[in-house]
Formats: sequence, C-alpha cells, structure tokens
Amino acid sequence: MTTHKVLVTGGSGFVGSHVILQLLAAGHDVRTTVRSLAREPQVRATLERAGADTRRLSFVAADLERDEGWAEAVAGCDYVQHVASPFPQSQPADEQELIRPAVDGTLRVLRAARDAGVKRVVLTSSFAAIGYGHGQRHSDYTEADWTDVNGPAVQPYMKSKTLAERAAWDFIAAEGNGLELAVVNPVGIFGPALNDDLSTSIWLVKSMIEGRMPGLPDLWFGVVDVRDVASLQIETMTHAGAAGERFLAVAGKAVSIPEMADILRADLGDAAGNITRRRIPSWLVRILALFNPMAREAAPRLGIRANASNVKARKLLDWQPRGNAEAILATAHSLIALGLVETRA
Repeated sequence: MTTHKVLVTGGSGFVGSHVILQLLAAGHDVRTTVRSLAREPQVRATLERAGADTRRLSFVAADLERDEGWAEAVAGCDYVQHVASPFPQSQPADEQELIRPAVDGTLRVLRAARDAGVKRVVLTSSFAAIGYGHGQRHSDYTEADWTDVNGPAVQPYMKSKTLAERAAWDFIAAEGNGLELAVVNPVGIFGPALNDDLSTSIWLVKSMIEGRMPGLPDLWFGVVDVRDVASLQIETMTHAGAAGERFLAVAGKAVSIPEMADILRADLGDAAGNITRRRIPSWLVRILALFNPMAREAAPRLGIRANASNVKARKLLDWQPRGNAEAILATAHSLIALGLVETRA
C-alpha cells in the first residue's frame, strides 16, 4: 500500500482524532494542527490510549482565524483533511462569530494547500449545508441539495457550514490551480468518545443516561458513527472518482430522541435507569421556546424527519457504515468505560 504525508486540521477534536487514528493505522505520516502546542501531550495521550503508535505524528500550531502557521502546516503534504470548524454548544448572539472563522479558515487552508502543491483537500462539511431551510419534505436529501441560508429557522451554525462549503467550491473553480477538492457531509456524529472533550452529539447521549433530560421531544436526526466518517474521509482522499464530489455520511433513516432512548434502554440494563420515558408534547416545547433558548432552537425542527441518502458513497466508494443502534450504543459504552456518566448502581 502507498503511504502519504497527510495534514489533519483540528486533531484534538472528535472527528479529527478518529481520522488520525485510522491514518496512522494505515501507515501514513500525519501532521496535525492545534491552536496551541500546549495541547500536544494531551492529544498524543488520547490517541495512544486508543491504540495509536504516534511516532509518525507531528504537530504544528495554527489557528483558523490567523495566517501564521498554515504554510508550515501544509509543507510537504500530499493531502489535507480539513476537519477543524467551530461547533458551539449554543448559538452566538452575533452569527458572524461562527460564519467568519468557518469561511475564512476554510479559505486559509485551501490557499496554503494550493501554494504548497497539495494534491487534494478533503473538507469535512455537514448535513447542515444540505438539509435545512426547506421545511418538511418527504424525499431523502442527496448531495445535490443545499441548505437555503435564507430559509425558515436556519441557525448560524447551519449558515456557517453552508457558506464555508460554498466558498470552498468557488475557490477551487476560480483559484484552485489544479488543487482537487472533495467534501464529506456527515449528519449527527456518534460513536466512541476518546476523552472528556465531548461533542454536542455525545453530550446528548450523556444527558439522557444521567437523567438530565426531563422529557423526550419529537426531534429527529440522522446518525453516523465517527469511525465511519473517518473511513469515508480517508477513502475520499485518494479515490480517483471522488475529486470534485460531495458525499453524505449517514447510516440510515433518521431516528427520534424517543427512539434513541429506547435503543439505550434495551441495551444498557441498569445503567439506563435514569433515562426518562416521559415524552414532551410539541405544543409544550413551543410554549417553552418563548423564554428558553434551547427550546427556541428546537421548536422549528419538531416533527421534521430529515432523511438523507448514502447511496452515492455506497456505490462509488463501497462505503459500508455501521447501523444507527451500533453508533448510538458505542457512544454510551465509551462514556461508561471512560467514567464520564453517572449511572444507577
């Protein structure tokens, strides 16, 4: 097998860490960016606990909001996995706090990659750039769809991912100078947590197991395992037919929060004792939205089953993702193994 030098931006993050794990396991030399080199020992320790040999891993300090460090980061690299992007626990008051670093950071990475002679950049975008602003629809979303940033209830995070990906494609068309781009658009990412730096999706499972969710609203979302996102990113990196393409990363049909609770309860036994069975009617969520920010974010999406198709990745790249239940339960088991949830004895 041919090995390559690969830059992974955002190596301390959930997806970035799993991409690094799989690249190292495949024999590639990996460089990763962190905002401060003070994070290097922690990131190495996390990866080594997960079984990685980190001798072929190096670090560079680079920030999406600054030019410094990016030329050094991409120097000598064959490919770039651009994973880093802001993902807030709550929506900012000024949407530009999310949009500006997402767009400008993506363009910084692309310019540096082009100037360094990188062959291809794989951009981790999101279903947020595909499936919002359309209201209720009955057909599955595909890679041909784009979020309408001016549509109803499109939040700053969704705008940031959409505008960053649009900017990336525009850059390649106008200034790419032969640089190839491929994009992966994951839905809600679950799977094994590696440390206590938890993504929003992982926090959802943690909150349910600990009984911190007082009721189960009628919210639906796609699911994909982080290990399958990483494998799709890596396959997209070198596959000849992947250049210039987008790929939805989704395991199957959307699941609801009540269905997720059922999946956890059926598998975890006593550890699921704090998971509520109470369902919150949508009318109550809409009332709570008048004064509760979290309910306000959720209200426009109540009852909307945004299904997405993985046919393209399956057919072109022979991608075989794990199912919804396996991804959700892997999240739960990793949280319990790491001692990051309080469960009933």
